[in-house]
Amino acid sequence: MAAILSNLRNTIIAGVVLAIVVALILMGWHGAGLELNHAWWAFFFRWIHVLSGVMWIGLLWYFNFVQIPNMPKIDAAQRPAITKVIAPAALFWFRWAAMSTIATGLILAWLNGYLLDAITIGLMGAGAKATAIGIGMWLGTIMWFNVWFVIWPNQKIALGMQEADDAAKAAAGRTAMLFSRTNTMLSIPMLYCMVSAQNLF
Repeated sequence: MAAILSNLRNTIIAGVVLAIVVALILMGWHGAGLELNHAWWAFFFRWIHVLSGVMWIGLLWYFNFVQIPNMPKIDAAQRPAITKVIAPAALFWFRWAAMSTIATGLILAWLNGYLLDAITIGLMGAGAKATAIGIGMWLGTIMWFNVWFVIWPNQKIALGMQEADDAAKAAAGRTAMLFSRTNTMLSIPMLYCMVSAQNLF
């Protein structure tokens, strides 16, 4: 077991294998979900959407609840461990989880036939569910835009991945932090909209 859990790749493979085993047990036990039909694909993309969203929002909250508040407490000699190793790796997963979340969310909305209703936030008479999921989708889209077109470009400067003087690095770091905080703020109503669309409406 230690060989599996000591290596992240092996841990992820084991998690996928366990998910497949659980799915096969449930399908065999209840005789449902065996066909690779429309419902199965909609479920599959919802599952990937949720996994991606957990990674994205989890990292967003890690940055805002753990890393940013504690950086001033870290000795200057130790900061390169964060800025040169941990932050770039976390930002890689952060931005690609955002991309996967939005892509799978759009595919899911298309598969379930509510993409247009959601994009128009229910203004075409689709009702409360379309309004809730639509607002959630628009908030998620703003957050995705912030990640790819504001946070990531500014983090590259702040972390020294692009040449810049100290003043530019400080300004870029502040901009990235403010947009990351914006995304943290938006994540709360976004998650409310997504969950309420599935449970309240």
